[in-house]
Amino acid sequence: MAGQRITKRVVDSLKAKPSEYAVWDAQLPGFGVRVRPTGAMSYIVIYRAGSGRGAPQRRFTIATVGKIAPEKARKQAQVILGAVAHGKDPAGEKTDQREAPIVAELVHRFMTEHVEPKLKPGTANLYRDILNRVVKPELGTVKADKLTRAAVAKLHGKLRATPVHGNRMLTVLASMYGFARSGNIVPEDTDPVRKICKYPEERRERFLTGEELERLGAAIRQAETAGIPWEVEEDTPKAKHLVKEKNRFTRIGAHPAAALRLLLFTGARLREILHLKWEHVDLERGLLFLADSKTGRKTLVLNAPAMAVLSSVPRVGSFVIASDTAGTSHEKPRADLKRPWQTIARHAGLEGVRLHDLRHTYASFGAGGGWGLPIIGKLLGHTQASTTQRYAHLDNDPLRRATESIGSQIAAALDGNKGAAVVEMTRRR
Repeated sequence: MAGQRITKRVVDSLKAKPSEYAVWDAQLPGFGVRVRPTGAMSYIVIYRAGSGRGAPQRRFTIATVGKIAPEKARKQAQVILGAVAHGKDPAGEKTDQREAPIVAELVHRFMTEHVEPKLKPGTANLYRDILNRVVKPELGTVKADKLTRAAVAKLHGKLRATPVHGNRMLTVLASMYGFARSGNIVPEDTDPVRKICKYPEERRERFLTGEELERLGAAIRQAETAGIPWEVEEDTPKAKHLVKEKNRFTRIGAHPAAALRLLLFTGARLREILHLKWEHVDLERGLLFLADSKTGRKTLVLNAPAMAVLSSVPRVGSFVIASDTAGTSHEKPRADLKRPWQTIARHAGLEGVRLHDLRHTYASFGAGGGWGLPIIGKLLGHTQASTTQRYAHLDNDPLRRATESIGSQIAAALDGNKGAAVVEMTRRR
């Protein structure tokens, strides 16, 4: 049917037929009303996507009849046909939009196609936690290509109490959208993280003093022998249900104690020690061969205390720090040291000290002892010299030796030591 202007009266006069048909507007070619056998009607536009008779014909559904008036549908049809005249394909773009995944689906693809096969397990666990616990509950139902910078900034604002965590969320999202752009999952200009300012972060660098190390050593020895007493409030209702007072002690095994000592004596990262296998240990040459550390394959040079720990720790299973599944066919490395460390740190008065601070302590003793940052960097396995620069203020470098010399001479002069050489400096003309 053709040859009439589509008006409300025309639309109201249309009746359903056994097969679908369309009524086309006489004044705007391509604009019409589609009538289904069920009686449902919608405003449509047809056009060719490209030039020439061979170009494919497209059909774009504007809206259901009744939702908008015929004149409004006509105006929208004019806009669509105008876009077509400029080389656009509105129907094709609409299909692409409909097929674009939601954020939750993008998260799944990102994890299975990129993160899990290409990144280290620890990094994958971090990404998985942030995406599943933070991103998906807030943004999971949004179309991936429609996620706005405002929505991401709002989520970032909710994490202001934990700025480091909030910044990691931005980093993970930026990586995910980089993956999506490179895979043509979203358009090239889609970047909902761009220009969102991160929170300032204060780098935590906690070094244990000699007195704190003494307390820590005593706490480890007590924990693996007599045990550390529980802290119990006797006047609370639950206290009477506890075990007898003589049994209220927490003891740790030889393996957690050995792990803590190795962290201090080697400066290694936690996972490097927990995942260490006996096949990686060479006591004859005093070396640890780490096949897969955070910075890749590396070798750690052992000192005498570290070798003594490795020589005394019981060999149970393939891992140096045995887990609860040691000696079984499904043996896995120990997951963490949270509970033993919390008990020991609390007893030693080291609340707030992290296990990673033991690595900082190792580095601080090396830098303060005058070994120089390049040597410290090699001992720690740093691949970038800039990473070791955080210990520069502890380095016993020429500046420190110079100020010690100057200070000692001034102090001697103040004490009346005539041997102190004080030279008057003249201004250069």
